[in-house]
Amino acid sequence: MSTRVVMQQPKQKVRKRSMWMGMDFALLLSFVALLLFGVVMVSSASVSVADKNFGDAFYYGRRQLIFVCIGLCMAFALLRTPTWVLDRMGWVLLMLAYVLLVLVLVPGVGKTVNGAQRWMDFGVITLQVSEFARLSLLVYLAGYMVRRGEQVRTSLQGFIKPVALVGLAALLLLLEPDFGAAAVLTATCLGMLFMAGARVWQFAACLLIALAMGAVLILISPYRVERLMAFLDPWGNAFGSGYQLTQSLIAFGSGGVNGLGLGGSVQKLFYLPEAHNDFVFAIVGEELGLIGVVIVLLAFTVLVQRILHVAANALELDEEFSAYLCYSIALWISAQVFINAGVSMGMLPTKGLTLPLMSAGGSAIMAACLAMGMVLRVNFENHLAVLQARPSKVANKTTGKKNLPLNTEIKNQLNMDAADLVQDMPEEFSNG
Repeated sequence: MSTRVVMQQPKQKVRKRSMWMGMDFALLLSFVALLLFGVVMVSSASVSVADKNFGDAFYYGRRQLIFVCIGLCMAFALLRTPTWVLDRMGWVLLMLAYVLLVLVLVPGVGKTVNGAQRWMDFGVITLQVSEFARLSLLVYLAGYMVRRGEQVRTSLQGFIKPVALVGLAALLLLLEPDFGAAAVLTATCLGMLFMAGARVWQFAACLLIALAMGAVLILISPYRVERLMAFLDPWGNAFGSGYQLTQSLIAFGSGGVNGLGLGGSVQKLFYLPEAHNDFVFAIVGEELGLIGVVIVLLAFTVLVQRILHVAANALELDEEFSAYLCYSIALWISAQVFINAGVSMGMLPTKGLTLPLMSAGGSAIMAACLAMGMVLRVNFENHLAVLQARPSKVANKTTGKKNLPLNTEIKNQLNMDAADLVQDMPEEFSNG
């Protein structure tokens, strides 16, 4: 009886301490702050639309809060999942991504909204499959870079394989059509290949091919050409193809430096389409001004910087899969923030891309939370690896004994303590 108590107490203490030990609070706080601020801004930006469509001014706000809660639960579940599980599930996730991207194109299975067939309706919830397919592809590619990293760096075949996989996924996205998601996926994966050490000429050739194909896709699609012309001169057709962009620019101009105050937006009153979704950043600029815009961008900067820091630590610890996974997530978030903010401010042609962690949309919120759960798990494992290394280094300097992992040392110590207790027991207990 006493032996069980002695052996269980240390385990409970280790588990209790290990939950928050080594937590990157700058990473965690920036992640949660952006989520909660997104709920506030979605609630404010959607008041008029929600009241008109559902008779409830805070319908989208409550819906966003529910998705945030679900997303945080999913992030916590991944925080408890070892990264080696994700690595081994790479092939499964890759196949799942392709199945979802194909199923959404099947008539009757995929749901069409505003001319794009990107969603699957499961009754209770409607999911945009490209969000989860992208994350699945990033997990697989992170594992591929570890298993075939030498081939990627030295041979054309090793470089072409991941490019072909990404190209197939991008083609399926273009069939929806979802040009923005395809562009972000392609840019992220090319960035991963560059960080993996791909030859410069291969990377440059692939980048040029991608840009050329993007230009062709724009030129052969009338609505994309119209968007491009509206970007070049939005005021030339302010009530036609340039309407959404001009209203977004008016929002930023109205906000000035200090903004009109939270809830004081005029553009959200049916002037700016998708104010709570793709153009929520414009409402931030109108209500909170330049100060609010800078604060949001600084929050994203801190978030990405901490993710890159976690990735660099994992690379130093020879955890290449974890490092590539975090690098890819940082690239993805950076690219999407850059495109969304650029579109809202008229620096890039209009695309239907959400602002990560902030725009309305359950699929985008849950996918981003899953990604952040992976990053937090990598940070947790980095800290455990450092703890395992420290006792070994101390023992090596003081006693010259062979280094042992921390978990082996604890196990050996517990076994020795249990053996001593058994020897001290009365003979009738030790025999029975």
